[in-house]
Amino acid sequence: MVARWAHNPKVVGSNPASATEKKSCFLSNSSYFLHAMYQVYILYSSTFDKIYIGFSSDLAKRIIAHNHPKSKGWTKRFQPWELIYCETFNTKAEAMNREKQLKTAQGRIFARSLLKT
Repeated sequence: MVARWAHNPKVVGSNPASATEKKSCFLSNSSYFLHAMYQVYILYSSTFDKIYIGFSSDLAKRIIAHNHPKSKGWTKRFQPWELIYCETFNTKAEAMNREKQLKTAQGRIFARSLLKT
């Protein structure tokens, strides 16, 4: 999935996608996650100094999947992952747009800046 969006020349900057309701993310068992919402997230592997950007409709399960010993793909090589940033959107299209923005050079600069704070 990374390669599909990583080189989109139409996406510029790291400004948030317009959303009717943008909320900060948190991991809990509250009813907040029962709604059809989508989270764009940034994971960081301090062991390998790697960043991963993705989106999901179930962030808690997705983070568990990234860190599971039997997971496959790019993230398996750089475990363990920790959540360093998250945004919530009402629609999948808004989340995908923001994910694309964060995967640009400017978006990755923004992601790295989160580590310095």
